Amino acid sequence: MRTATNARILSRMSTNATRNLVERLDRLLPQTQCGQCGYDGCRPYAEAMAAGQADIDRCPPGGDEGARALARVLDVPAKPYDRSRGAHKPPQVALVVEADCIGCTKCIQACPVDAIIGASKHMHVVLEPLCTGCELCVPACPVDCIVMVDAD
Repeated sequence: MRTATNARILSRMSTNATRNLVERLDRLLPQTQCGQCGYDGCRPYAEAMAAGQADIDRCPPGGDEGARALARVLDVPAKPYDRSRGAHKPPQVALVVEADCIGCTKCIQACPVDAIIGASKHMHVVLEPLCTGCELCVPACPVDCIVMVDAD
């Protein structure tokens, strides 16, 4: 009986420690939800790192500084981010060129953070404070009416 209780306590402590590690890693990530790391967003990437299934170098938006911060938390050697996954850029946001938007809604469907609003056959707008600069809306647009601009 006592062994089973101890095992449950250790399991719960391990689960809490893993959860805390995931939270710490997730807070260090840029929250762009871009998928350049190969995961569906920052949280799944943090979970994979905490489980030892992903390396610290997979986040272009975080750059070398982000990779170093992740290395410190995981207590592993620092290394630069993997440039083959994309370029590290200054913060950007999407902007819809109103004159060219046909209201197809493909950008709305592509946005992982619901930063684009609009209705079918009407012009769409990016809510700048919500836009993470992930660029997933750009290739989704069939008329190339979305441009990335520096975040102010």
